[in-house]
Amino acid sequence: MIIREASGQDWPAIYPFFTEIVAAGETYAFPEGMDAEQARPWWMEQAPGRTVVAVDGDTVLGSAKMGPNRPGRGAHIATASFMVDSAHRGRGVGRALGEHVLDWARAQGYHGMQFNAVVETNGAAVRLWQAIGFEILATVPEAFEHPKHGRVGLHVMYQRL
Repeated sequence: MIIREASGQDWPAIYPFFTEIVAAGETYAFPEGMDAEQARPWWMEQAPGRTVVAVDGDTVLGSAKMGPNRPGRGAHIATASFMVDSAHRGRGVGRALGEHVLDWARAQGYHGMQFNAVVETNGAAVRLWQAIGFEILATVPEAFEHPKHGRVGLHVMYQRL
């Protein structure tokens, strides 16, 4: 597996799993039903942000986007989001993307990384982020409409770099 900068040519491979994950409604509060061109700016970051893909040969396994959490006086804290194609889960893609994003943020001089909205019922993600050094700072109760569990909390997670 190689992690590299995403290009416009990668979007057609990202969009199907982006759509699947958003439609499942369990991890992201992105608008549903977007076509490829509507969805593209929600994932493909512009500078100073960055989008990467994890690939095995020509196969896109997953993707991450990263950049400053807030503009101006908040720009010293990074944030990131991750998606792994369901066909490739359980292979360490999420961990590799997470470690890549942390390495990038450190190299860019960020002071810390904050995840603003990790759905508390997304146990695999919560465990992974804690395993690579994030802590839960707070949980906003009932902030996410989960299709199976109803209103669930969103964790704010942080790691000082």
